[in-house]
Amino acid sequence: MCVLWGIPYLLIKIALEGLSVPALVFARTFIGAAVLLPLAVSRANARIIIAHWKPLVVFAFFEIIAAWLLLSDAERHLSSSTTGLLIAGSPIVAAVLERVTGGTRRLGVPRIVGLGLGLAGVAVLAGPGLTGGSTWPIIEVLMVSACYAIAPLIAARRLADVPSLPMTATCLALAALVYAVPAALHRPSEIPSGRVIAATVVLAVVCTALAFVLFFALIREVGPSRAVVFTYVNPAVALAAGVIVLGEPLTTWNVAGLALILAGSALATRRSPELAECAAGSDIGGDARAVRGG
Repeated sequence: MCVLWGIPYLLIKIALEGLSVPALVFARTFIGAAVLLPLAVSRANARIIIAHWKPLVVFAFFEIIAAWLLLSDAERHLSSSTTGLLIAGSPIVAAVLERVTGGTRRLGVPRIVGLGLGLAGVAVLAGPGLTGGSTWPIIEVLMVSACYAIAPLIAARRLADVPSLPMTATCLALAALVYAVPAALHRPSEIPSGRVIAATVVLAVVCTALAFVLFFALIREVGPSRAVVFTYVNPAVALAAGVIVLGEPLTTWNVAGLALILAGSALATRRSPELAECAAGSDIGGDARAVRGG
């Protein structure tokens, strides 16, 4: 997951060289849905999807429809590495949301310190941009970070009985329908370059279709707040990809912000000894749930 959702920032940046934001989101969702729908279609899956259509729509809105529009639009103004670093705040937001919405995890001193460190890291990353006319793109990325924290909570609490494959295919198909008309209105005037097409296809098939199936399995295995902990490494992957492939600058702000966010996320989402013991006693059940859900 660290790699699959660490390189999309780079791929989005490349794809935007030849596609508008609506066209890119449509291509990503349409291709991903086309790959997964033939594998997910069955009467049993259709009944499950219909029974859970309301939370599915809400999940698709936060995880895909709103998040990908904001993310792609922000990357028109921000570097891919900065975008990936700011998204790293998702585990911190998830830890807070899980607690305030009825979760059982207590916000003790280590987690509160972690939240503070993480927010400081976001401030370090966002500060230089806020003085350079990039206020709205940074706000967009922070909104995406919140969307990425809300969606796993919905999946864990309202969609736990929905198999990951039809769930992913349905959400992608729904998003593709939403963006079909905007994409047609903002279609490219000429055929995009091979570089743009390749980035879009990899983004849709590998970083979307395949990654979502793995992500839902991860949520069922470890819970919503810990499921987004792979973003510990995501920003490092995004930063390395941007620097190596696109020649984006490696600044002191980037390194300092990354260090603070990673340290804060580790503290904010750490498992208490009591929960660790409970989890150790339920490993067999957790494996069974993962197999049934997949």
